[in-house]
Amino acid sequence: MGYVNHDLDDQNSNQGLVLQNGKEILFQAFNWESHKYNWWRTLERKVPDIEKSGFTTAWLPPATNSFAPEGYLPQDLYSLNSSYGSEHMLKALLYKMKQHRVRPMADIVINHRIGTTQGHGGRYNRYDGISLSWDERAVTSCTGGLGNRSTGDNFNGVPNIDHTQTFVRKDIIKWLQWLRYDVGFQDFRFDFARGYAPKFAKEYIQEAKPIFSVGEYWDSCSYNGCGLEYNQDSHRQRIINWIDNTGGLSTAFDFTTKGILQEAVRGELWRLRDAQGKPPGVMGWWASRAVTFLDNHDTGSTQAHWPFPSSHVMEGYAYLLTHPGIPSVFYDHFCDWGESIHDQIVKLMSIRKSKGIHSRSSIKIAEAQPNLYSAFIGEKVCMKIGDGTWCPAGKEWTLATCGHRYAVWQK
Repeated sequence: MGYVNHDLDDQNSNQGLVLQNGKEILFQAFNWESHKYNWWRTLERKVPDIEKSGFTTAWLPPATNSFAPEGYLPQDLYSLNSSYGSEHMLKALLYKMKQHRVRPMADIVINHRIGTTQGHGGRYNRYDGISLSWDERAVTSCTGGLGNRSTGDNFNGVPNIDHTQTFVRKDIIKWLQWLRYDVGFQDFRFDFARGYAPKFAKEYIQEAKPIFSVGEYWDSCSYNGCGLEYNQDSHRQRIINWIDNTGGLSTAFDFTTKGILQEAVRGELWRLRDAQGKPPGVMGWWASRAVTFLDNHDTGSTQAHWPFPSSHVMEGYAYLLTHPGIPSVFYDHFCDWGESIHDQIVKLMSIRKSKGIHSRSSIKIAEAQPNLYSAFIGEKVCMKIGDGTWCPAGKEWTLATCGHRYAVWQK
């Protein structure tokens, strides 16, 4: 497997600076039910706490008009009136975020788009009567259009956009530039990034220049008859390849780490050290491009497709928030699971910040046994999770924080 440590060469651009400094902490500012709760206004009240806690970026749900209330079946891309609130309310939220120096991340759903009128073959594969009024050539031939075959996986049941068409890319770029410079989104999250070739994501990032980008490249981990395989190198390699083919301009969600960590905390903490002695997810191979997380609106929330075990959530955050990579915190855990969890997360974030842990911090794993994992991160932090007993040797280490099955020390 041709893995190279890419963290040694980074772009010298605005985007590159954020990737270089590696100090980002993301907040996923919604769940699957948020569209029911006047969301832009709800979030506006939470912005001061989001800033105070130390988040640099808040990922917002898709802001454009959508066929489904959650926002993932877009239709009229230039309409910012959605089930999350009106364009006016969205702009008020973005203004508040700007005042509090939290970057808004737009959820970019450009793999598929719901048609307005029937065209070729009687399918709804035309976009008459709305902005970006494309015809059937904009839809891949594999999903009922007159375009080329898809350059990625199909999102079934809806028209998938053909990104090989020059007119389509030109329109998407213009729309992304509008979101970036007129609407005021600063960061991008690419939904269903498996659906189109990463070279297109690269082009969109180069042209619209978001400060920070992350792609959702989600496919299944390797399982055998007994459950999750120990070695997930092929899984993380696919994510690495996607990042590589964006020219390293985008980060990606570290689904490998999520898959391994949620098995590891159930008494299989040996999983957290790979055969080379490194962390076993994308974080272990290209930390500055790995966005680590426990759950999102698909894996957790009310969809619960692949949920992190709820009684181990703080162990999970103790791992993510002390480790290299770019950690992300899920709305439900931070806002809905009570004050104690909220405050424990904030405490871990403050240790990360005050001790200078960043996406490329060094890591030395000390123990990885069934009920004990411990590691030294950078020069000034060490931690353990699990039931096993462990503490660092030396009087210079003091306990920084601890909770159910986790502890962090600093010097």
